[in-house]
Amino acid sequence: METESEHHGMFVDPDFPAEESSLFCDYTTPLPKLLGDVTWLRPQEICKQPQLFPDDPVEAHPKQGILGDCWLLCACSMLLKNQHLLNKVFPPEQPLWGDRVYHGEFRVQFWQNGRWIEVRVDDQLPCINDTLCFSRCQSPRAFWVALLEKAYAKLHGSYERLWAGQVSEAVVDLSGTIAVRWNLKGAESPQQPNDSQTQHTPNGMRLSELSLELKERCAIGCCVHSAPTGIPELGQFHAMSVMEWTNVTTTTGEQVELIRIRNPWGRRSWTGVWRESGSGWASLEPSCSQALLGRTAEGEFWMDETEFQKEFDEVTVGYPLSDAGHLQSIYTGSYLTHSHQIGGCWVKCHTAGGCRNNNTFSINPKFWLKVCERGEVLLSLLQYRHPEPPAEGGTQQHSDLQAIALHVWKVEKKHFNLMRTLNNPPLVSHTHAYNREVVVHTHLNPGFYLLVPSTFLQGAEGRFLLRVHSSCSTSLSTVQRASGKPSALMAVGPLVLLQEEVVTSPHMDSTPVYPLL
Repeated sequence: METESEHHGMFVDPDFPAEESSLFCDYTTPLPKLLGDVTWLRPQEICKQPQLFPDDPVEAHPKQGILGDCWLLCACSMLLKNQHLLNKVFPPEQPLWGDRVYHGEFRVQFWQNGRWIEVRVDDQLPCINDTLCFSRCQSPRAFWVALLEKAYAKLHGSYERLWAGQVSEAVVDLSGTIAVRWNLKGAESPQQPNDSQTQHTPNGMRLSELSLELKERCAIGCCVHSAPTGIPELGQFHAMSVMEWTNVTTTTGEQVELIRIRNPWGRRSWTGVWRESGSGWASLEPSCSQALLGRTAEGEFWMDETEFQKEFDEVTVGYPLSDAGHLQSIYTGSYLTHSHQIGGCWVKCHTAGGCRNNNTFSINPKFWLKVCERGEVLLSLLQYRHPEPPAEGGTQQHSDLQAIALHVWKVEKKHFNLMRTLNNPPLVSHTHAYNREVVVHTHLNPGFYLLVPSTFLQGAEGRFLLRVHSSCSTSLSTVQRASGKPSALMAVGPLVLLQEEVVTSPHMDSTPVYPLL
C-alpha cells in the first residue's frame, strides 16, 4: 500500500521503517510503555521552517528525551566543539527542507571497527502528541540530534538498543579516536595484579594531571554511579558533558579551577556553592562572576574541582584528534603521528586460547610490533560487538562483550622460547575487562615486542581490531604459523618462536562497568 510520503516522492527507509520494529528489540527496558502512543512525523510536520543546525550555536546542544541514551548525547556535545569531526559525521551540503531537491533522506557517518561507514535514514521521527519523544536540540526547530540518534539506532538495530551504554563507546563511534575511563575515587580493583616487573594501565587517574589546554581539547564526560549529594534529583548511572575548564583567582588571591558541566536533561540540578546564586561567586570580582555565569546555557552549571571529584565517580576522556586524524597524547601533549591497525579473531579450538591460566594461551592471535626509536606508544584492543541483541534477562554491560586483555612482552633476541617468554610477567598489559576496548599507554625502547590479545574464557569466539598510535616509527604485523608445523614452530620475520607447555596465573579486572542512562 502506498504511503502518503511515498505518494509525494519522499524517501521512506525500507530497512528502518516507521514502525514498532524500529523502536523495540526485546521489550526489556521501560520503553515499551510507549506502545501505541508513538507517531512518526517529518520535521516539517512538527514545526515551521525546520533547520538541521540552529542559527545560535548554543541551541544546537542535545537535550535528552525519554530514551536512556545520555551516553550518546555526551558524545554529541563533543562534536559541537570540533567542526571538522561534525562535518565528518554529518557531511555538509545535504539537501534540507525548503530545497528543491530535498526528499527526506539524510546521510550520517559513524566510525565502526576501523573504518567510517555511512548510514542513510529518512527523516520520519518518533513523536508523542506532535513532539519529539526522544533526543532533540535545545532549539525546537533544529533536528541534527534527532536524525543522528535515529541513524545510530538503525546502526544498533532499534532505539531500544540505545537504552544504557558507555560514553567511551559513543565518543569512539563519532570520532574514531581512543577513549579511556578513569575512576575518580582512585580505588584499585582488588584483583589487579601487583607485580613490580609489570607496568599496568592505571585504574585511578587524577584530572589534575592533564594540562588546562588538553582538558579543553579532550572530549570529557563525567558519570555518576549513585545519586550524588549535590544533585539530589539524579538517580543512578547518569552521564553529563564537561563543556569548559578555567582557572580563576579569588579576591584573596586563591587559585580555583572551575568546571562547566552540561546535564543532557536540560536542567541545572546543582545545589553546590557555585550554583547560579551560590556563595562561591562572591569570592570573585563581580566582572569575572558575571562573565562566567553569562556563559552558562540551559542545563549547564559550574562546580570547582573539589566538588567535581566528590560528586562524580568516573570520567571518560577521549584523545583529541587533529584535522589530519592524528591523536594527541593526553599524557604528554605530543601528537602520535604514526598509526597502524590490524584485525584478527578468536576461533574456538584454533585461536581462542583464553587467559594465561590455560595451557592453550599460546594459541591466541599474536602480533609483532617493531619500534624503531624510543617513543610514546598507545595500544588499543577493540572487540567487535555481536550483531544479535542481548538475550532476555541479560545485563546490558556484559551481554554481547567478552572480557578481553592485551599483554605485551619485550623480546631481546632473534630466537627465543615462546612459552618461556609467555610464562614471564609481561612488560606492559591491560588485564581482562568487560570493556569494548582496552587501552595501554607506555613508552617503548627500540626493539621487537610480542602482542597477545586474549579473551578470559577459553574457546570464546569473537573478532577484534588492534590499533597502535605512536610518536615514533613503528610497524605492526601478524605472527604467521610456519607451514606444516601448526603447533610447534612459528616464524615472524627473522624470529623463530619455540613452544613448550606452561601454566600461568590469570588476572581479571573486576572494575564494574555501569551502563549509563
